[in-house]
Amino acid sequence: MGNISRRGMIGLGAGAAAAMGLAACGGNDDASGHAAGSGGHGKTESGTPKPTARPIGDGSTSDTGPQPHQPDKPVPLEPGQTPPQFVIFSWDGAGEVGNGLFPRFLKLAKEHEAHMTFFLSGLYLLPESKKRKYHGPNNAPGASDIGYLTDEHIKLTLKYTRQAWLDGHEIGTHFNGHFCSGHGTVANWTPKQWHSEIDQAKSFVKEWRTNTGWTDLPSLPFDYDKELVGGRTPCLLGQDNLLPTARELGWRYDASSPGGRQRWPVQRNRVWDLPLQGVPFPGHSFEVLSMDYNMLANQSVNSTKAPPSNYPGWRTQAANAYINGFERAYESNRAPFFIGNHFEEWNGGIYMDAVEQAFTHIAREKEKGADVRMVSFRQFVDWLDVQRPEIVEKLQTLDVGQKPAGGWKEFLKDDTGTGKGTGTGKGKGTGTGTGKGSEDAA
Repeated sequence: MGNISRRGMIGLGAGAAAAMGLAACGGNDDASGHAAGSGGHGKTESGTPKPTARPIGDGSTSDTGPQPHQPDKPVPLEPGQTPPQFVIFSWDGAGEVGNGLFPRFLKLAKEHEAHMTFFLSGLYLLPESKKRKYHGPNNAPGASDIGYLTDEHIKLTLKYTRQAWLDGHEIGTHFNGHFCSGHGTVANWTPKQWHSEIDQAKSFVKEWRTNTGWTDLPSLPFDYDKELVGGRTPCLLGQDNLLPTARELGWRYDASSPGGRQRWPVQRNRVWDLPLQGVPFPGHSFEVLSMDYNMLANQSVNSTKAPPSNYPGWRTQAANAYINGFERAYESNRAPFFIGNHFEEWNGGIYMDAVEQAFTHIAREKEKGADVRMVSFRQFVDWLDVQRPEIVEKLQTLDVGQKPAGGWKEFLKDDTGTGKGTGTGKGKGTGTGTGKGSEDAA
């Protein structure tokens, strides 16, 4: 884990936010304005042309062809070319509970032509009245450590999940019951049990129409069997036993590791390991993991309602932690920067404001001409998978904050060597503290 603070190594799913009593509001209109099976043309609320759909199964999902708004086909780096700076914002749970956070960040991404990954919790599309359909491994039927959504919130989640995919974002998975402790914790699940959990998560997405009985809402516009190529486990636990199953299912990446550093990723079990990362934490010698819950854990010791007088300083501190992480990578090894969040309103919503501030800062650098690419995890591994292996191996030798020896032109020159580089110099310090705190909420 290096020098990352262990205060709150993990974060809550969006359903936990619902369970904590966040304000609810109405609204159940769909993203396209068309009822299920209409197959009509027109436009979605976001202005995307509505594709003709071929229903799959009970019509909960559909094949609408290639996903809109995708980047150009990735190409290998030229010899001596500087790698782009990839930045991936991701959201655990990805349920809309009436607080407007899902559409807020869809709008922000659209304004800056950026893409993100939404790790949808399968239970967010399962009505509580049907909860006994869920059998979490080593847990009672229907049990869940996150709350089930109301019908209105399920409809909102469907609406914004549709819009997200049509806007070019990725729909991954945060699995289902979010079990982080006790006998049923995901930390103890076997590969076979992970397979069961994934099958159920997929079924709740692919069969929401059957489970809800709703026939007046449009299908989700994607084939989830093809769309789902990665996820993030609850509490960042259980990755070792998940990976064999992920590989068997053909997943391309996993974003569950809790102790990542800002280095170029490696594969485990032929699956790209894309962890949350330690970033410089303003005012401290230790680093903080790049997730909203970890900011909270270090600032208010897991309290979600600290004294409001602290909010302005904490908001700035959290935003600057993300910005520090981005700038350290951009100015040195160009390691991809991974950020995880939840649709939550902890401590007055300061962490959502901090994410937006950092997002806007990074987007403006891109818009000023920096080679910054704000993409989904899937889009990033698309790029990784077309690179020459020897180039990726060289990138993997660069440590946190380490600049390439002789500059990128020299470091990535075309040669017949071993593909191993050396690099020189360290960037901003990686810290020495370890911190304290909880690890029971991701």
